[in-house]
Amino acid sequence: MHCPVPTCKHPMAMSLSLAAPLLLLVAAVIPSAYAAHREASVGSVLFAKSDLYPGSKMTLHFSRTGAVTLPRGHADSIPFSSAKIPEILSRLSVPADSPAAADIRYTLAECEAPPTPGVVAQSCATSFESMFDFAASSLGTRDIRAMMTKLSNQDGATPRQAYTVELVRPLPVAGRDKVACHGVPYPYAVFACHTTTAALYMVTLAGADGTKADALTACHLDASPIFFDEKLSAAPVGVPMCHFLSQDSKLWVRN
Repeated sequence: MHCPVPTCKHPMAMSLSLAAPLLLLVAAVIPSAYAAHREASVGSVLFAKSDLYPGSKMTLHFSRTGAVTLPRGHADSIPFSSAKIPEILSRLSVPADSPAAADIRYTLAECEAPPTPGVVAQSCATSFESMFDFAASSLGTRDIRAMMTKLSNQDGATPRQAYTVELVRPLPVAGRDKVACHGVPYPYAVFACHTTTAALYMVTLAGADGTKADALTACHLDASPIFFDEKLSAAPVGVPMCHFLSQDSKLWVRN
């Protein structure tokens, strides 16, 4: 699925004019958002490029976090720093000893960590606008588009089940570099964005329950870990490894 700018909007993008009702909504979705992140999701499945062919089978779980995407003005008004964790927990009504608080600490620590070796640029974006600006700056143009995974069912969630690969299409893009933005655990939508030179494919999958998915797929030629994702470091050296992008992720490329 291609998502042109400026028409690209997160399905839960909010346009509320008052911060207080928005924060109440954020607090309300925390339990479901964090439960989804703790489950093994489609983005956590790593497989060899040689396993990506029509007829191959995989067990996958497509799901959304349910996290609300805040307008930039509201997102920028909320502290986003490990030094401000007590204030963040208070403003978002998150108990300090809860799993949600632990995920906040983890995400902030990862966002503040030194750059990942081999990654040209990386950043955490707390709004769609800041994500777009990072991608545009990294790609050297604002004439960009977002690609993403799309499911046939409207809510974008399915049970964990077997899928069969039906079609594998290489996706040629302008220039070698791209920007991947992955949703990470937080009470509202936060994206871990990084540059990548991975090869891209659109893979059509058929689920056991009849669900069809066009899954955006990235295949890496090396086993270097990427921002927020250490699983590639365990991959065999010299073997191209691939993973699907979840529905909460976006892959930005030049038009």
